[in-house]
Amino acid sequence: MSEISTAAAALTAVVSGIRPEQLTDPTPCTEFDVRALLGHLAEWAPSLAGAGRKQTVEPSAVDGDDPRSVLLERVSDLVEAWDTPGSHEGTTHLGGPTEMPAALVADMVLGELVVHGWDLARATGRPFDLPEDLLKRLHDGVLATAAEARAMGVYGPEVPVPSSASTMDRLLGLTGRNPAWAG
Repeated sequence: MSEISTAAAALTAVVSGIRPEQLTDPTPCTEFDVRALLGHLAEWAPSLAGAGRKQTVEPSAVDGDDPRSVLLERVSDLVEAWDTPGSHEGTTHLGGPTEMPAALVADMVLGELVVHGWDLARATGRPFDLPEDLLKRLHDGVLATAAEARAMGVYGPEVPVPSSASTMDRLLGLTGRNPAWAG
């Protein structure tokens, strides 16, 4: 199973367990409640899948009140796109004209699934466990690009965590999340 498939499976397990009454709960991603974060992920999933297919696909907003089923369907397509041979090779586009290395975009996709998966899990009291090797590789990639991502507004200010903290907690701190967040 690929890293994207593994992260998507963990996210899918969380999303599948979200109850309707939890849709208005806050998340560690402070600009979104649960519904809005599900909608954000569902909106961007077609662009992320398109990038895996070397196609430029615009984000696609979700109509309706409950984006859970739309997100689950779109995440399945995203996994299919990135699990295709050659998807991580060469260059691709992410919903716009800027060409980027496909491997970098794949890491961005992985980061979205992991960090927002944790956001949703934490907000809804669900478990979110991933293999240490996946988290370590993602942490190292985020560490290398965190300052640039913060400058672009992708991440919030770094949240200091002890060097002895888990890899997930250190990853979350780099992205501006407090690993001890409790809604």
